[in-house]
Amino acid sequence: MTQWYLSVDGNQVGPLDLAQAVAQARQNPNGHAWRDGFADWQPIASIAELNPASGVPVPAPPVPAAAARSGADEIDFKIFGAEMQFVEVELDPGESAVAEAGAMMYKGSDVDMQTVFGDGSAPSGGGGGFMDKLMGAGKRLITGESLFMTVFTHTGQGKAHVAFGAPYPGNIIPVPLPSVNGCLICQKDSFLCAAKGVSIGIHMQKKILTGLFGGEGFIMQKLEGDGMVFVHAGGTVVERQLQSGEVLDVDTGCIVALEQSVHYDIRQAGNIKTALFGGEGLFFATLQGPGKIWLQSLPFSRLAGRMLQAAPQKGGSRGEGSLLGSLGGLLDGDNSF
Repeated sequence: MTQWYLSVDGNQVGPLDLAQAVAQARQNPNGHAWRDGFADWQPIASIAELNPASGVPVPAPPVPAAAARSGADEIDFKIFGAEMQFVEVELDPGESAVAEAGAMMYKGSDVDMQTVFGDGSAPSGGGGGFMDKLMGAGKRLITGESLFMTVFTHTGQGKAHVAFGAPYPGNIIPVPLPSVNGCLICQKDSFLCAAKGVSIGIHMQKKILTGLFGGEGFIMQKLEGDGMVFVHAGGTVVERQLQSGEVLDVDTGCIVALEQSVHYDIRQAGNIKTALFGGEGLFFATLQGPGKIWLQSLPFSRLAGRMLQAAPQKGGSRGEGSLLGSLGGLLDGDNSF
């Protein structure tokens, strides 16, 4: 069955069957859609399959060649929540999902949980030698992640579910890798979970200044394959499609993910006075299209910095609204001696 993905105002839904996709397209005809066989996202209004009432014959979807697939499991999912989201993955018998250690929220009793060495992209049955697994683990160690990942496999009958929770307030972004030409570059701590078979590697910044001042260092994560991946971003997520030659200046910490076709560089943030006293740091990231990018409004580093600044040990006050200021904190009944 062909699976459809629709994007309307930066929000993605899917996978959907054709009937569901047609119903969604009628409600939101100004969005974009993608299915296996499309080179890129296309306007809903231009797709005959999603507009059966237009009288245009509906072409049969192409059958993908088996050789063109990397073998990633096809998983269904639902995302719940607003500020603190979690994703529930639906597994058929034998299907698997892979996630960071500690990301699981709950799972069905028929879902087997195993810790694997490396990124878990090796096929079931022990594919890949020791050196391949060692290389996969080494890549994860370089990006600052654990040497191990957890694989969740449905070993029973019917449907089973496993859920993964976001580590801090924000949004979970589902990205089908075929929609980004099989490769997504993302910040080191944004990966949450993926379909079994997705390769989780590293992406090295080629320019030394970009590596030193680009916010994410020399190394970012590279997610490759043909499955579904889920990345997490802080605050509100902005999805932008950059046209060829279009340039966008971005705070270095606000970059979540980008297509491999997007050129990533840095430049100085204005003159010396602006750079030193403007509050935005010394450098901007410059993203040049073509390609899709995802931005976050609240990087975790910014959130952690504000929390640390407000901590009483760092001079912050818990009595911001009190006339007594820090003295009022001695009288609020929430102190231990």
